[in-house]
Amino acid sequence: MSPPVFLIDSTALREDRVVLEGPEGRHAVTVRRLRPGERVDLTDGDGLLAECVVAAVAGKDRLVLEVLARHRHQPPSPRLVVVQALPKGERGELAVETMTEAGVDEIVPWQAARCVTRWRPDRMDKALGRWRTTAREAAKQSRRSRLPQIPPLATTEQVAARLAGAARAIVLHEAATVPLRAVDLPSEGEIIAVVGPEGGITDEELACFAEAGAVAVRLGPTVLRTSTAGVAAAAILLSATGRW
Repeated sequence: MSPPVFLIDSTALREDRVVLEGPEGRHAVTVRRLRPGERVDLTDGDGLLAECVVAAVAGKDRLVLEVLARHRHQPPSPRLVVVQALPKGERGELAVETMTEAGVDEIVPWQAARCVTRWRPDRMDKALGRWRTTAREAAKQSRRSRLPQIPPLATTEQVAARLAGAARAIVLHEAATVPLRAVDLPSEGEIIAVVGPEGGITDEELACFAEAGAVAVRLGPTVLRTSTAGVAAAAILLSATGRW
């Protein structure tokens, strides 16, 4: 079994002896019940990972760790971005969780025209915080050394601007005739996949994205929920580019 991963500031990882404390330390001591001699990995969430061993338990929320080795993991290439239309209820966190576990590098929340869910200005920070917390916990569970980026809520115009600068831009659409597996993919740069809402992408949005250079593609013969389409597309793209 691979060792558990905990997040810590990069400054602390420069030391040969590290104290893990606060919420991460409490989880390690009271939930994981780690004891001296057990292996632990620490990461700053930006590619730096330290292989450690527990030297001592120093309270209910403190572990003393000895660093055995450090590794700097470079950003993967090509970079995979999923633009996710806001799903209903807790399905947004489900989408973020599964795409993080799969290895998506950035998940962009998108306020599509037909989204039932709306992030009101007075609650936007809280909603975005839930996505980021979900990504953080999923990254730890899946042993990632790099956290996926979760930028602020994007408009359709902002999404189109991102698509225009991508090495390959695709839009998942049930009426498309081109299968995703048939699309040529770059070996570097950024691949962006757009996932629409439960009500579907409007003709105006589709035209806007096509003008930006995006290609409409279909995943398969069935229509997936917006909360599961992203991870299905990510699996195909990560496999096709050799990242899996």
